[in-house]
Amino acid sequence: MGETIIEKIIRHNTGKAVKPGDIVTVNVDRVMIHDIFIPFVAEKFEEMGFTKLHDPDKVVLIYDHLVPASQQDDTRHFRTGDAFADKYGLTHVHRSDGICHQLMTEAGYVKPGDIAFGTDSHTTTYGCVGAFSSGIGYTEMASILGTGTMWIKVPETIKVVIDGELPENVMSKDIILRLIGDLRADGATYRALEFAGSTIENMTVASRMTMANMAIEAGAKCALFTPDEKTAEYCNIELNDYQKSLVGDPDATYMRTITYKAEDFVPVMALPSQVDKIRNVSEVEGTEIDQVFIGSCTNGRLEDLQAAAEVLKGKKVADFVKLIVTPASRKIYKQAADMGILTILSEAGAIITHPGCGLCCGRTGGILSDGERVVATNNRNFLGRMGTSKVEIYLASPKTAAACAVAGKIVSPK
Repeated sequence: MGETIIEKIIRHNTGKAVKPGDIVTVNVDRVMIHDIFIPFVAEKFEEMGFTKLHDPDKVVLIYDHLVPASQQDDTRHFRTGDAFADKYGLTHVHRSDGICHQLMTEAGYVKPGDIAFGTDSHTTTYGCVGAFSSGIGYTEMASILGTGTMWIKVPETIKVVIDGELPENVMSKDIILRLIGDLRADGATYRALEFAGSTIENMTVASRMTMANMAIEAGAKCALFTPDEKTAEYCNIELNDYQKSLVGDPDATYMRTITYKAEDFVPVMALPSQVDKIRNVSEVEGTEIDQVFIGSCTNGRLEDLQAAAEVLKGKKVADFVKLIVTPASRKIYKQAADMGILTILSEAGAIITHPGCGLCCGRTGGILSDGERVVATNNRNFLGRMGTSKVEIYLASPKTAAACAVAGKIVSPK
């Protein structure tokens, strides 16, 4: 009997073949804790009676949601994190280097075939390099810190096959939004999404990252892409035999297979205030907007900023519209600066901020008020996420968002 990618990863980790529904204990290769959750993790860790970390080298602490502090209590999180790192010997601490999910693969913490957990639901992002990664709560994280292990139920797998060449105005964000709309918000609950097909093979790792990041918006436990030479180059490694084997077998058992033709995709949006409320951009064209946000762990990478710059070059952001651009990491910020991308964005009228989560989590500059509309490239548009509960959030690709910034209203990218 063949295996899916998730089944191969768990078998390699545990040393025994598994099937969906099995309860197994895995050895965790890496964990990530961000600034919002570190006070809760630290308290629970000591409440459980642990006196030392199972392996400090496997723990990464990242300050990103609250940087720079926008509320008085934010600094408590930094103080607690610093104290925990000092007391227990943490060496992997990032205080202003970018968003956790960007840094975990960019800095080489997660490799193909690894098992990783993080205190954030979008930890599914690391599946872009072929790792099994998923979000957990602070109690589970505290347990992993002390034991190095975690129990899981082996998930069923939904296979998504996409073949063909995407239209020029379509990005991977449009693909994952369409898939979420088709599956609905609970359509992949506790299942692995496994992506395959020529369109996927031709994608950059950054584009795959966008899709893996948003898998949780359909309820997925994880999202998995087969590691290839692009993955190896991105991770700065040479793939070993195990990593090369991480492809779904032809005779593997899938609970469902979904197929798409790339040529059929069009620019889409998630309308307020549900991520699975998907419409073609053409259906909502003309809707006036107040702000555009390009950034987040979903679409703050170099190719995203470059795509926006191509739309904005030689143009100006519409009057009375604010365009906020937040690179996902310090490395991306520098690359975009060196390539002249930030100059193009700035000349168009963009407000460029420090790397971090920024407006996505509504904690730093740019929050909106009653009746305002924002087109954003992040992953959630829930009520109250980017300001008051009466703010309308439309999720879109960087190309679509940039086109809307110029027009001052919702339009399709050319």
